[in-house]
Amino acid sequence: MLSPHRPVVALCAAAIVALSLFASPLPAGAQGRPGLLPDFTDLYERQGPAVVSIDVTQKARRQRFPELSEDDPFYEFFRRFGQIPRGGPGGQQREFETQSTGSGFIFSADGYIVTNAHVVDESNEVTVRLSDKREFIAKVIGTDKRTDVALLKIDAKDLPRVVIGDPDKLKVGEWVVAIGKPFGLENTMTAGIVSAKGRDLPQENLVPFIQTDVAINPGNSGGPLFNMKGEVVGINSLIYSRTGGYMGLAFAVPIDIAMNAVGQLRDKGRVTRGRIGVQIQELTKESADAFGLKQANGALVNGVEKDGPSAKAGIETGDIILKVDGRDVRSSNDLPRIITAIRPGTKITLTVWRKGAQKDIAVTVAEMKEDVAATQPRRGSPTPKEKAKPNRMGLVLSDLTDEQRKELELKTGGVLVEDVVGVVRGNVQPGDVILAIIQKGAPVEAKSAAQVNEVLGKLEKGASVTLQMRRGDNSFYTTLKLGNGE
Repeated sequence: MLSPHRPVVALCAAAIVALSLFASPLPAGAQGRPGLLPDFTDLYERQGPAVVSIDVTQKARRQRFPELSEDDPFYEFFRRFGQIPRGGPGGQQREFETQSTGSGFIFSADGYIVTNAHVVDESNEVTVRLSDKREFIAKVIGTDKRTDVALLKIDAKDLPRVVIGDPDKLKVGEWVVAIGKPFGLENTMTAGIVSAKGRDLPQENLVPFIQTDVAINPGNSGGPLFNMKGEVVGINSLIYSRTGGYMGLAFAVPIDIAMNAVGQLRDKGRVTRGRIGVQIQELTKESADAFGLKQANGALVNGVEKDGPSAKAGIETGDIILKVDGRDVRSSNDLPRIITAIRPGTKITLTVWRKGAQKDIAVTVAEMKEDVAATQPRRGSPTPKEKAKPNRMGLVLSDLTDEQRKELELKTGGVLVEDVVGVVRGNVQPGDVILAIIQKGAPVEAKSAAQVNEVLGKLEKGASVTLQMRRGDNSFYTTLKLGNGE
């Protein structure tokens, strides 16, 4: 599971000797003799003073007595021994304090500090301890939970500060270093390599994480990840762990994304993000072929918000967004990261693929409302009437009634999937509605069950077909494949 935790390491002398026999030449900026592991001593001496320890105090309230029903077998026991007042369970609440630790780094000489939002979340007091043992009570300027970034300020001057690097220049396999406070052990350095870049994590689609094998443990959260030039390229934020401790999978927020949030927190105390009002999905090789694209690059639009920025600009369902102001959209995950980083009110150009050709469309970016739910309530599935026989794909189809079309806000067309028989290769389930069949790169409206069955009946063994579907209030594209043996 993913844990919002932080770093620690220990290497034995024998391991170092063994590794040195197989070490490759040092990367640019690393120190040490050729053929040996890099020497991190200079980096630690130069950058260590800009790394801080953070102690957080949180106050909470809890029931003084356990919440037990009078029917609970332990109720009488707790009442007799004074744990439950005679008036019944519950009673007075008692205030207590919890403490936690984290790491951070100074990025300006006048006392601005960056850490993780989860480190200072719901804090009553934040204490920052410098490497020279000075302590300050810090003010939380603001937090951004979407990127897990927080900005602190202490009353000090002429402080050592880090140098901000460029995470885009990082390469997989490159040495990186973390300095932090794992398990309360201040100014601890750990080292490793970049394991992957642009890593997508569940429910974290706005951050392309840097994955490393640097030892990160509780207390490292919010601390800096350095490249071999001594530049900060990320903020250590998450680990994958089944024990709560280091297991070789650590994730850092790229510093450019973090500093974008920091700049907004410093200027206005909150972070605003752009939105263009589209729903998108990943483009598969099969669906790319159906739309006439040679490569499965881009974000497939499966829904356009009514009266939203994209709808007003002319973006349509079935468009594939290839570029934003000339910047490539390699996958569907790239698009929200690009758009959210754009200031609301900015006019951008989307390059889309539509009916076998590229088209540039100007869209004005709106502001994302953080409290807006990601999905809207779904309507119930249409109620089927008569059951037909399954087609070659194992789908039992029927025509929509006028009442069902009205409920789905469809003027014409639409074919209901009444049932799915056998193993169907694709994302389809009973209650879905087929809106269109993608043929020769363009959608053809699904007007009747007979029409769809005819198209599917003409497919050769092993062939595939891409359909535009409706499920509740959401539309999407799916590719169904006919088995070689049907």
